[in-house]
Amino acid sequence: MPKVIKAPNVAGEHLVDYEEKVFEDVKAEPGDKALVTFHTVAFEGSIGFVNLLQATRLKRKGYETSVLLYGPGVTLGVQRGFPTLGDEAFPGHQNFNKQLTKFMEEGGKVYACRFALQALYGHGEGALIPGITPINPLDVLDIVLLHKKAGAVILDTWTL
Repeated sequence: MPKVIKAPNVAGEHLVDYEEKVFEDVKAEPGDKALVTFHTVAFEGSIGFVNLLQATRLKRKGYETSVLLYGPGVTLGVQRGFPTLGDEAFPGHQNFNKQLTKFMEEGGKVYACRFALQALYGHGEGALIPGITPINPLDVLDIVLLHKKAGAVILDTWTL
């Protein structure tokens, strides 16, 4: 058997150079837009939460940033909690709600497809986190096309 000769990691030490930045810190020009789309189920993986963080970062870089929740992505935008709405049943249970709320408080726009909300997941518009705008299913393609016409940065978040 090989012998391990490295001392165990210790809390507080650094294992990577987290301060080195390889690329310039890009900022938006006036009028730049960004769209982050979500076709992913809440809690089915990390991509939904990671790209909510990316949307917030785009907003902070100066992009006029919108989030589109469609298909299973609407599950990111519904109010949740247990035993009552807003309660955190386990650590991280409110991650999506908190991040979407923070994003909207910082000026980001969030849209949720009404078809997915009702037909796929049995929710009404009242189930959405306050501030999310419900949209017609025909608007799902048009918001993407409008952002493409504007030359926007578009991040598509897909699972399933």
